[in-house]
Amino acid sequence: MALIEAEGLTIAFPFYHLGARSLKKRLLANARLHTDASNRVVVTALQEMTFRIGRGERVALVGPNGAGKTTLLRTLGGIYEPAGGRLRVEGAVGALIDLASGMEADATGRENIELRALYRGLAGAERQQLVAEVAAFSGLGDFLDVPIKTYSAGMEVRLAFALATAMRPQVLLMDEWFLAGDSAFMERAQARLAEMVGAADILVIATHDMTVVRRWCTRVIRLEGGRITADGPVEAVLAAA
Repeated sequence: MALIEAEGLTIAFPFYHLGARSLKKRLLANARLHTDASNRVVVTALQEMTFRIGRGERVALVGPNGAGKTTLLRTLGGIYEPAGGRLRVEGAVGALIDLASGMEADATGRENIELRALYRGLAGAERQQLVAEVAAFSGLGDFLDVPIKTYSAGMEVRLAFALATAMRPQVLLMDEWFLAGDSAFMERAQARLAEMVGAADILVIATHDMTVVRRWCTRVIRLEGGRITADGPVEAVLAAA
């Protein structure tokens, strides 16, 4: 069963090589910054978050830039380790956060797909199926066997999106709704995203687009300064902003 539970979840990042005393003093005037036992300046990105997201929920993370939305997504995806509290995520997780993350510029499109297959533990027929699916959706044709450092921006977007969405996760994490590419590709991409969202047990999306929130989400968690300031039904939270 898909489930996300957080209790007192805290994420902190240390700053290294801040030797100037005046700089430290200015930084520590920020309420989210402090020094640790090793006298390093530490920023508390997420502060004592407690929430539960169950199967069937579609949750939007909203708030100003720097509120902690992407940090929370990355934490749910296992990229960041909690500095405090407890986090439990059950179910296969798929993240659409940085589509091009992990792409090797000197490798061909096909080689990048095969590398991703190896990372996912796929072999034999499963790996070939992934290659075929990504090749078909991206529509790159012979360019699939060309190093991606020679790709146009649009070609790279096609490959990255096709590769990132060639999954059927139970817990889907998204940083903004995908809005890139030419009109023909966008139409197919929107249909693919809608299919993924519909198939996922849980959706968590960080976005500034309230149209996306109202169309796809059933619940809103508002973040400010790394803390949860509101959590509830979409219209109730948006109306109180």
